[in-house]
Amino acid sequence: MNRQQRRAAAKQTNATRPARPQFAKEALSHHQAGRLDRARALYLQALTAQPNDADALHFLGVLRHQQGSSQEATKLIAKAIAIKPDYAEAHNNLGNLLCDLGCPAEAEANYRAALRLRPDFAEAPGNLGAALHALGRLAEAESSYREALRLRPDDAEVCSNLGKTLHDLGRLPEAEASCRAALRLRPDYPEAYSNLGVTLRDLDRLEESESSFGAALRLRPDHSEAHNNLGVAQQALGRLTDAVTSYRAALFRRSDYADAHNNLGYALLTAGAVRGRLDECEWRWKIRHMSGSARDFALPLWNGEAIGDRVILLHAEQGFGDTLQFCRYVPRMPDGAKIVLEVQRPLVGLLSRLPGITTIVARGETLPRFDLHCPLMSLPRAFGTTLETIPGTTPYVAADPRRAVSWRERLAGLDGLRVGLVWAGSRRSGPELLAVDRRRSIGLETMASLGEVPGVSFISLQKGEPGAQSGNPPRGMALQDFTAKLRDFEDTAALIDGLDLVISVDTAVAHLAGALGKPVWLLNRFDTCWRWLLNREDSPWYPLLRQFRQPSSGDWNTPMRAAQDALQRLAAGDRGQLIPARP
Repeated sequence: MNRQQRRAAAKQTNATRPARPQFAKEALSHHQAGRLDRARALYLQALTAQPNDADALHFLGVLRHQQGSSQEATKLIAKAIAIKPDYAEAHNNLGNLLCDLGCPAEAEANYRAALRLRPDFAEAPGNLGAALHALGRLAEAESSYREALRLRPDDAEVCSNLGKTLHDLGRLPEAEASCRAALRLRPDYPEAYSNLGVTLRDLDRLEESESSFGAALRLRPDHSEAHNNLGVAQQALGRLTDAVTSYRAALFRRSDYADAHNNLGYALLTAGAVRGRLDECEWRWKIRHMSGSARDFALPLWNGEAIGDRVILLHAEQGFGDTLQFCRYVPRMPDGAKIVLEVQRPLVGLLSRLPGITTIVARGETLPRFDLHCPLMSLPRAFGTTLETIPGTTPYVAADPRRAVSWRERLAGLDGLRVGLVWAGSRRSGPELLAVDRRRSIGLETMASLGEVPGVSFISLQKGEPGAQSGNPPRGMALQDFTAKLRDFEDTAALIDGLDLVISVDTAVAHLAGALGKPVWLLNRFDTCWRWLLNREDSPWYPLLRQFRQPSSGDWNTPMRAAQDALQRLAAGDRGQLIPARP
């Protein structure tokens, strides 16, 4: 049980009941005082005298759940309900138990039964909200929490849980207000501090977020979620060593904590520690926002063993950039293997020319028969990749020759260097991912200083809503916008093929240019993605990628000044600007 559920269950042992045998009254007293073994013995005595005593069955079930015997608890409370179908408290506690067992849909049914029997049952709407949140029905969860607060306005736990739901709905200022309301009601409430910390982090108020997690951990040092989320905040603040310590602290307290394993893996990869760290990243399938993407194949996962003439499915799993980065492994698959490659539809045409593919399909299409499979982002692990053995040879992707010729003809009239620009990533769902998008993206106006460099023609590669900014470029910037003619990545690749350089924030286009063997200047945020490593200008993934890094969070002036200076030198004929400095 979580803390709210345990409190609700304990309160129900205070409910007024008909006269009981003396040992039943004693059992309730011991149960309320936390003397669970003694209480259990007395409940059993009560049931020996009255085997169909619904109250004794119910409270014994609550107790056994508290002691960790959830299966026995389920049977006991279900039997109490069978004897007494209008037992609202038992329905509520059975819902709590089912929630803890990871069965929120079944829990929902019991909470709704409790509310039908007792519409004024203050604990049930809050618990229903938790089940609905777990089911991803966030608007309904919000409504249920608000009903709980109508019945009991001073419930700090419901305020905190409402804050968590509002966070996941993306309504961060409201989430902050709800968490702070919880803390006014209960200043020593660690879960509310932890929920507040997550919201503050995604509002990019990282120092405040770190402080809030610290408060949660002072109150409850074993709070594994607070340790993990503290690590995320510390990593965003650029304190990677502290973040690793926090992730390890979370795992010390909860060894099966998928988020902490995943975060630890990527933190260590960021630090350049590849060997043995890729196993940690396999926990990604168990974290909430990835679990729905896991492929439930009955066939085995490939771990690098011999394949022979079997058919292997290699499948994309996350964004376009990830697919473009890791498809480099496809031509390196063992000889004789028959390869089925499944990728996002806009990439099918471009990647159909990868050597070694037997069949390529768009995600969502019917798959042909295969014998084993591997997600593209698990291929580095299967190949035993280290920092020194990253297959960094480019190009490994090629533009369609006919389209490339067509685009070169369109670009022929442009003077000087032809430089592609990308200034924003695509919007992703979820407050944490949206916060990353805010930190990695800029506006076209931030690139204004590049327009001051003579001898450069700029070409917009920016798709989506931010692409509209190309209609009003900074003064002095000669910007061409052909994006309306870019139907898929084949067209974008063909256009990039005719450019001298791509300057981009951390987006799929940077990966595409790198995979094509084109020079790329990456405008990189302070809290860098793991793949770009730390404190280096180059990238082992793309030999012609040069990084211009933020020295502190939010400081785009420094990398833009450096990029402007490098572009000025390049336009003056210094081709060495296209070769990143090696560590």
